[in-house]
Amino acid sequence: MMDTDRHRPAERRLVKPMMLFMFSAFLLLGLKDFNWLSFVLAILVPLGLHITTLLLPRLFPADTLLLGMANFLCAVGILTLYRMDPERGMNQIVMYALGLGVMLLGILYIRFWQRLKATVPLVAVAAVVLMAMPVFFGRERNGAKAWIALFGVSFQPSEIAKLAHLVVLAFLLSRRRVMMAMIFAGACLVLLMLQKDLGTALIYYGITLILIFSATGSLTVLGLGTAGAAAGAVLGYSMFSHVKRRVAIWVDPWVDHRGSGYQIVQSLIAMANGGLWGTGLGLGNANVIPEYSTDFIFSVILNEFGVLFGLCVIAVYALIFIRGVSIAMRSRTKFHTLLALGCASFIALQAFVIIGGNIKLIPLTGVTLPLVSYGGTSLISSLGIMGLLQGVASVNQEDIKEDQMIALIGEES
Repeated sequence: MMDTDRHRPAERRLVKPMMLFMFSAFLLLGLKDFNWLSFVLAILVPLGLHITTLLLPRLFPADTLLLGMANFLCAVGILTLYRMDPERGMNQIVMYALGLGVMLLGILYIRFWQRLKATVPLVAVAAVVLMAMPVFFGRERNGAKAWIALFGVSFQPSEIAKLAHLVVLAFLLSRRRVMMAMIFAGACLVLLMLQKDLGTALIYYGITLILIFSATGSLTVLGLGTAGAAAGAVLGYSMFSHVKRRVAIWVDPWVDHRGSGYQIVQSLIAMANGGLWGTGLGLGNANVIPEYSTDFIFSVILNEFGVLFGLCVIAVYALIFIRGVSIAMRSRTKFHTLLALGCASFIALQAFVIIGGNIKLIPLTGVTLPLVSYGGTSLISSLGIMGLLQGVASVNQEDIKEDQMIALIGEES
């Protein structure tokens, strides 16, 4: 008898193990504490994975494999957060639902790009206004003044502006307006520096440099940009005391392991305690890390699920990047190519920066782990970026269908 499962698309073969993993995990949490909500989530989360990965693409055009990988990371985040703090886990589910809506808007925005590209100037102005708001009305947290409260809701404008940053840069560079692109990116970076949010500024700068080099192919631009990054790092170190503290605890966190180095020390201990296979779901002790739900959620994952599972999470980010680059290479317009590359690079670079900070590869920057960390604006912006990438993938698919129709007409004639 032929194995029909072998002939199914890869994403369909991956959904079942993902659903089984989430079902087992929430079931174990329910049996551990006899919490009825955990039993309910043991049904709803796997069902949500199935609906959003396999059924949603039937209503909206989407790359199912890319969607499946993003949903897996979101589900891991929800599971980890729920295990550590059920209230935050439930809030993350609500933010995920809102993020799906933003993702669909992103798909539609790119699908109808020819009609909507006239909105780019408005998008650029909105991005600059958003980035300027924390400078005047923001509140400081962990040394950075990047958050504002509006109508009782606290959010980080630079997270929302990521979507505008990608669209505007891709549009300007696709039309060879390099100087305008540099002015726009420079304005965003200056505002981030005024917010003292150097971690986000690093990512914005990196994406800008990648897109400009991709659009121009100029090694001179790449060299000057790299030199500018080094100069900016030195300037930030000399200007901001919280940056000096982060560099100091990166060099030796044990010098002040009860003070400024406490978080990174506890993170390293939690990861070491997890070993290859982890302490087990619900048995870890990573909740001693103050920012376990945001900056150090990767440490929590390694603590309870182990290094091997952590490597799988890293591999998923790598596959998202590879898939995004593949989508970019298949695009027929420069705008779509640059946009897809920018989206894939944004997710990959931010994941590298925060994971590198957790494992003490680089100084901790305080950004979130895309699609996993707790935070409404972070999750929504990450899913919005995935939506823009999905939009490019859907345009590519439409182009393929047009080619097939032309070829079929040619054969019939």
